[in-house]
Amino acid sequence: MTDLRKKLAEEASQLIQEAETQLPGWAEQRLKKAYHEEEGVAETQIKNILRNLEIAREKNKPICQDTGLITFYIEVGRDLQIDFSIQDALEQAVKDATGELPMRPSIVNPLTRKNTEDNTGQGVPHIEYQPMEGDEIKLTVLIKGGGSENVARQKMFLPDEANEIPGWVVDMVKEAGAKPCPPIYIGLGIGGGLDISAKLAKKALIKEPNTSKGEIGKMENKILKKVNQLEVGPMGLGGNTTALGVSIETASCHTASLPVALNVQCWATRTATTTIEAPK
Repeated sequence: MTDLRKKLAEEASQLIQEAETQLPGWAEQRLKKAYHEEEGVAETQIKNILRNLEIAREKNKPICQDTGLITFYIEVGRDLQIDFSIQDALEQAVKDATGELPMRPSIVNPLTRKNTEDNTGQGVPHIEYQPMEGDEIKLTVLIKGGGSENVARQKMFLPDEANEIPGWVVDMVKEAGAKPCPPIYIGLGIGGGLDISAKLAKKALIKEPNTSKGEIGKMENKILKKVNQLEVGPMGLGGNTTALGVSIETASCHTASLPVALNVQCWATRTATTTIEAPK
């Protein structure tokens, strides 16, 4: 085992455990803001979520019993010499984190439903690779539970129907109701193709929402406002906060198409990032 492979596996395992036990600072701040804007049952639900976060952090336990399906986004410096399988190293990281934290085994064969017992399997963890300059590795983990993943949707709009996207998102969130454990985060992938838009929608969930500029930023804010007017509320019990944020990623597409994918994350937006330097 090379030193870099060992370091990648160890730091990836720690990154998973960090994401499983504590939210990004911006996510916790959004929950606290929502708490002050709610009342009654909705306020109680947010209060319980915040208390849950405190306990998870203090006891180093998973935020949610559904410890999810893991996706890695990895950027590898062009100056690095990789003489090992990154896939194998990250699979080992998932196995180690599953045993150490521990995490609930949730990954099964899609047809037989046989559980792999270690949260790895064919194509799991999913890994998105991208080169970058330098001699470091930037690694981001995204963890999603089944409830939020099950309400993902996709639609091939006509090229001139971009103005219909916000309304479609609102309809899909209304249809989902309490299933994705709101308040939710909404990731949208617009453009590319059927497959590309789906990847973009999931990737949108790793960044702080409602931070885009220009027309994309306007659409994010419009969708967030309209979704919260649904009053689905925390855990589907009513209230002002159905969504905590919206993030959009785009790609150029064919002139004859406008693919759009919707991915949803529950309130437990489990993501974390680290930079790994090669051992000297």
